[in-house]
Order: sequence, then C-alpha cells, then structure tokens
Amino acid sequence: MSDAPGVAPIVVLPVQPGDPPFRVVEIDGRTVGIAHDMVDVISMAHESGRHHVDLDDPALVRWVGGGKYRWRP
Repeated sequence: MSDAPGVAPIVVLPVQPGDPPFRVVEIDGRTVGIAHDMVDVISMAHESGRHHVDLDDPALVRWVGGGKYRWRP
C-alpha cells in the first residue's frame, strides 16, 4: 500500500509491445489502466483523486523499465 515508507503510490510498469506500445499503471497497488503517454498517467492519477501530480517526484511515481520519456519497447 502507499502508506508504507518508501513506496510510491503510482507505479508505471515497463513498456509493452502493442500498436501503439503501452505501459500498465498501478495506483495504490491496483491496476488502473494502460497509458500510451505521460498525459494518460496524469489523467489516471486525477481520476484516482490525486491532483498536482509531479511525474519527477520519486515519492509519488515509480517508473519501472525506463523513465517518463520511454514509450517504445
């Protein structure tokens, strides 16, 4: 859960092949959808009740398998 110290509540998993490629997004340990870009990640965060999302804040977002600019396998 996001209450654990050092655990970011938003996790963006590695790029998956597809047309177009995508990344699975988890919020508070639950899969909330797939993102095709950073705007999708922000939209999902807003839908979950999080506002003022800083994608560069490692306490808020953990990027697995590449940072926020990695959207191709």
